[in-house]
Amino acid sequence: MRLALDAMGGDNAPQEIILGALEAVKVLDVTDTIVLVGQESVIRDSLKEVPGWESQIEIVHAADVVEMDDSPVEALRRKKDSSMIVMAQLAAEGKVDAVISAGNTGAFAAACQMKMRLIEGVQRPGILIMFPTDKGPIAICDVGANISPKPEHMHQYAVMASLFMEKVMGDNQPTVGLVSIGEEDTKGNDLVKTVNAILHKESRITFAGNIEPRELLSRPCSAVICDGFTGNVILKLAEGIFSHLLRQVGKEIATNCPDAFEGVKPVLHKVALSYDHTEYGGAPLMGINGTCIICHGSANARAIKMALLKAKIQASSTINAQIAEMFATQ
Repeated sequence: MRLALDAMGGDNAPQEIILGALEAVKVLDVTDTIVLVGQESVIRDSLKEVPGWESQIEIVHAADVVEMDDSPVEALRRKKDSSMIVMAQLAAEGKVDAVISAGNTGAFAAACQMKMRLIEGVQRPGILIMFPTDKGPIAICDVGANISPKPEHMHQYAVMASLFMEKVMGDNQPTVGLVSIGEEDTKGNDLVKTVNAILHKESRITFAGNIEPRELLSRPCSAVICDGFTGNVILKLAEGIFSHLLRQVGKEIATNCPDAFEGVKPVLHKVALSYDHTEYGGAPLMGINGTCIICHGSANARAIKMALLKAKIQASSTINAQIAEMFATQ
């Protein structure tokens, strides 16, 4: 398996990105290769004190760097030799099996869509994240690729999310819910009500009906779908709440029960790990004709390592062929 990694993308590039690659090769098969794409001199400088890296790491030069605050459209137009475009082109030519980046999400998604194209029958791609709950992770799609979807886009997200949970995550009986402001079919805006009616008639998934956001942490279903704006707000609010609550609990214990704090610290650490986004590495861009993994902009070495491992699992699955088969019958 050949996995292309954007060495220049993310708040912590290139150091944490390259460290993540080095950690990943320790657990990947010896036949797997990580292709670091970016400014060759910068990458080589970061690897100069690492002996034997050439055995499982290749470097492909890309002169341009897409910054986090670049306009996606302008970045694709002006920076034609960026690491993102070069990676997507490698995938389109079949020279790599997956592409991974922690850089500008909009630009990366656009580059993949432009070069790798959509799976035949897919109308719009969607970003799928794994959201931690006390009963195991739940998939949420979309969290930012499509902030103003049409009903048919969300219909397709439901089918793709169900397939992802089955083919990649091993859920033999996936169920799909629709994020809304109430459980009743009549609740929600016009978009949600229209999608609800469509999904009730969709025989290829098991539809669990409307799901209120407060229910997500109890994992009422395997996956939920929503528009990209709502999904992104859910994701970022949850990240903030998790971090805030852990800090506040730790602070209160240290202040009010200082003698117990040392004993509680391992428990707090375990809880923090269970809700740590780095465990899932990155989010697949569903609907792209290939494997495209979008990482958090602040991704550290562990997140990059996990993203590479998840990318290999997805690239090895039959999910894209299954999606194409599903939508070919529409």
